[in-house]
Amino acid sequence: MATPTNSPLPLKRLEQIATDACNSALSSAEYYDHPKTAQWNETIIQRMLSNIISETTPEGAKGPEYKFAINSTIVQHVVPNSQLNKSPAPAPSTPEQPSAESKKGQAGRRGMHSATAGYWNEKTDGMWSFKFDGESKGMDVVIMLTWFHI
Repeated sequence: MATPTNSPLPLKRLEQIATDACNSALSSAEYYDHPKTAQWNETIIQRMLSNIISETTPEGAKGPEYKFAINSTIVQHVVPNSQLNKSPAPAPSTPEQPSAESKKGQAGRRGMHSATAGYWNEKTDGMWSFKFDGESKGMDVVIMLTWFHI
């Protein structure tokens, strides 16, 4: 995991760059639309790379002192019927099965687990991950940035 001592930019700045890239890519999205995900991911990755390379290139240098890799994953939420302009089916409540109202806050989420490891110089190389909360659009974006000092 990134620490302030080996990150090429302050972690708060990385969060801002990632948030801005996601907001820009998803600004016109109203909901998860699978045919558009490739373009959204490409926009997020290219915007982040552009900003990170620009901000980590020393003045007068031809390029940054790092090589970067970015992964962007868009995770779809389960969308309630009301958002699909369909009338919801009434769900009976039994002691074994709580009502939909009592599950509020749980609906619409899917589980996800991801892990990454690397063999590198821990003093100069690293990785950082970030989750953009796109709940209002029915999706989240999980981003991972990896850097290697040249």
